[in-house]
Amino acid sequence: MSDRITLDYSRMLASVTDGRGIPESRLDALAGRFRDAHGDVERRRTAGELGFFALPYEQKVVEQIRSFADGLGQAYDTIVVLGIGGSALGTIALQNALLKPHWNELDGEGRDYFPRLYILDNVDPSTVGPLLDRLDPRTTLYNVISKSGTTAETMAQFMIVRERLRAALDDDHYRSHLIFTTDPERGVLRRLADQEGIATLPVPADVGGRFSVLSAVGLLPAAIAGIDIEALLAGAAAMDERCRTDDMFASPAGMFAALQHLAHTEHGAPTHVMMAYTDRLYSVADWFRQLWAESLGKQHDRAGAEVFRGPTPVKALGATDQHSQVQLYMEGPFDKTITFLAVRDTALDVAIPEVYGDVDELSYLGGRTLGELLDAERQATAAALASRGRMNMTIELPRIDAHALGQLIMMLQIATVYAGVFYDVDPLDQPGVELGKQLTYGLMGRKGFEAPRLDEGDVPRVVK
Repeated sequence: MSDRITLDYSRMLASVTDGRGIPESRLDALAGRFRDAHGDVERRRTAGELGFFALPYEQKVVEQIRSFADGLGQAYDTIVVLGIGGSALGTIALQNALLKPHWNELDGEGRDYFPRLYILDNVDPSTVGPLLDRLDPRTTLYNVISKSGTTAETMAQFMIVRERLRAALDDDHYRSHLIFTTDPERGVLRRLADQEGIATLPVPADVGGRFSVLSAVGLLPAAIAGIDIEALLAGAAAMDERCRTDDMFASPAGMFAALQHLAHTEHGAPTHVMMAYTDRLYSVADWFRQLWAESLGKQHDRAGAEVFRGPTPVKALGATDQHSQVQLYMEGPFDKTITFLAVRDTALDVAIPEVYGDVDELSYLGGRTLGELLDAERQATAAALASRGRMNMTIELPRIDAHALGQLIMMLQIATVYAGVFYDVDPLDQPGVELGKQLTYGLMGRKGFEAPRLDEGDVPRVVK
């Protein structure tokens, strides 16, 4: 059985979707443009602009992470990640896919004595307060992740945690319960680490947050919790090698980007749904939403012209969302593509007892398994959508393990930078996000920043 993930795009084509999908002639035509896109990506990679490509090969950092994770990292009962956006979503995806279900509810033996892992990716006090109150800071490691050290949400969490640690421990010991993952040379966290003697790991300067899961951002908490980070990186490296071709039909990342771009720009499908048919990959769809939206949703093209481009990614879960969203996908506007995430070998399964054999409405279930039922529902949904002219494709993992997940992560990251070329936008910046940050700073009173002001006549109108 192959260890490679596969991309089945047959149901994206016009010949399968009653003429509403993509004609194969358009894919053939785009193959030439893809060669140029691949060349552009390779040039930026060589120039050091696309640092995520190098992450699977950063052996020195991996050795640092492994040394900490296997040593001091195992001295704690719990690790808490403080981060938001790209500093958290990738780690959540790794946790939910690769750790045992309900990890934090298991006892020490059930977790093979690895620490519990919590990820505080928001500043909602109704979540943050109760968790911090429940944890013993004397047995907890707090991993603060911010490349700049100015992320308001993360730094607010850090300030709260720091004072709790200082209240529970003396000044000589609270520092050992903190580790910063931040810029290797500059930024507020780097300065605080130097001043207070706090351990650090680097976020490479040429790796943006949404491309950082395979750096220390995701690897450190994953390794401490017992995930095989070497296999994760090996899978990413295998996908990188597989995609180093200008043949679009041989590149899963290139084909994914091309199909989504054609569906959007030529077939009126700007909404890209990623529907995982396993709970364990649902958080991958959540991580993908940031990757796709923040990279491709841009007001200006690379030349600076105003263009307002970008697809809208949506996450869904099968079979749950067959009972909520699929009605819209099946009979609503023809403005969506659906990408199913499937698993060839589910490993864990639950048998359905052979009871009610005399009840026609139930007897067909007896003797089967929940895994069989879930996959049958995926296949049926994909076929039904295609029969109604709805474009969909399937990414199939051989199994859910670190190597396969590494492949998937790298494939989607590479597809994103190819899509950036197709859309003619820079997939590495996020000026819209930066504006919101600056206005938040003003509202919170940060020196040098102004709060947003109402224009004349722009008076709030409130229904009370």
